[in-house]
Amino acid sequence: MVIEPPYLRIAGDLRRRIASGELAPGDRVPSTRRITQEWGVAMATATKALTTLNQEGLVRAVPGVGTVVAETGRERNAPPGQRLTRERIIRAAIALVDAEGLAALSMRRVATEFGTSTMALYRHVPNKGELIRLMSEAVFSGGPSGPPPAGWRPRLEREARWLWGQYEQHPWLARAVAALTRPMASPHAMQYTERALSALSGLGLTPDQMIHVHLTLLGYAQGVAMAVELESQARQDTGMTAEEWMTSNEPRMEAIQTTQSYPILSTLFDQDGFELDLGTLFEFGLARMLDGLESLLDRLPREPSRWSL
Repeated sequence: MVIEPPYLRIAGDLRRRIASGELAPGDRVPSTRRITQEWGVAMATATKALTTLNQEGLVRAVPGVGTVVAETGRERNAPPGQRLTRERIIRAAIALVDAEGLAALSMRRVATEFGTSTMALYRHVPNKGELIRLMSEAVFSGGPSGPPPAGWRPRLEREARWLWGQYEQHPWLARAVAALTRPMASPHAMQYTERALSALSGLGLTPDQMIHVHLTLLGYAQGVAMAVELESQARQDTGMTAEEWMTSNEPRMEAIQTTQSYPILSTLFDQDGFELDLGTLFEFGLARMLDGLESLLDRLPREPSRWSL
């Protein structure tokens, strides 16, 4: 009677788990410490079992993660467009969050989109926080087309409108990058900052004033954009558009107004044709903020002409 060495028995058990799909490509297999506890063997035996599976091409070591189930030959030989890559993960995560909001994002949910394991994603993206950073970075990778217009105001308007366009297309983005005091290390987002600051360069503003102007405009755009995300979430939660929601709440609004507690507010909303459009609100506020900057620039001391006596 031939007695099977313990390491081969352990390797066989793990091999069966892999073959049955219990352990999918990218899943972490039991560590050597876990094997010693589960099978009651020495560390050397556990190491030899994993080495056997590694030599068979069934597992591989991933730095910072451990030993995981290797991709199958079919996955390794898949066409480039069908392989699991960081870029495909980022695109899938953006599409998911654009449709369902940031709350829907999890590594498990993205893995489901690809029909793979969560651990398979960790080979490309270490965690959810880094995935959100990469998603934001991907959105900021573009920029306004064509050369910048002449004049600081048209240049700032173009940058602010480009940013607003990203917020409208990706409602989650404003919240993802909302930390003004703890900005993400994002080269593409910093390119937006660089373009905004270049529009302010040479106007006589101090470095502090330039940064404050940029952050004020950024914070304003983010603040209005938060309403875009809230509206998107409310539409998912209620199944109603903003107009449908207002219609359903008209009786309650009218009951409040008949108390005459809000005479000015009631008069404003009595006018026909008023609709609160976030894009219009953004444009109104942007114009007023740039008016304020123009006023500040007018008050700056001018350098004396070198021809003056």
